[in-house]
Amino acid sequence: QGKLRLQKWYLATPDKDKKKMVRELMQVVLARKPKMCSFLEWRDLKVVYKRYASLYFCCAIEGQDNELITLELIHRYVELLDKILYVGQVCELDIIFNFEKAYFILDEFVMGGEIQDTSKKSVLKAIEQADLLQEVRDPL
Repeated sequence: QGKLRLQKWYLATPDKDKKKMVRELMQVVLARKPKMCSFLEWRDLKVVYKRYASLYFCCAIEGQDNELITLELIHRYVELLDKILYVGQVCELDIIFNFEKAYFILDEFVMGGEIQDTSKKSVLKAIEQADLLQEVRDPL
């Protein structure tokens, strides 16, 4: 369908430019064949993407950044979504209904465009602590 469900920008970019860039990039990525490489040059950036079922996860990185590390970051993010959202395999509806948690997980990994933590255990622990704090603040 080509609907954007999550996006995180680490450079100040006007909304009009963001919309144009997203539209262009979606056309490029969705037009690629499944057997094609998950890396591509686009504008002055490198794009790393991976498809999981019907979802595409894309990162636009600077030229000096490592594509393989970015691909691993995407994979770890999806693994955590699978585990934390208790779904087995994350799908579009899981992200729609749990977008706050999806952003929180991403923020535990990446801050200001830089990888902060690669340990799944420490990210899981941070999320469990945040969930406990939420339960204390908002008891049933």
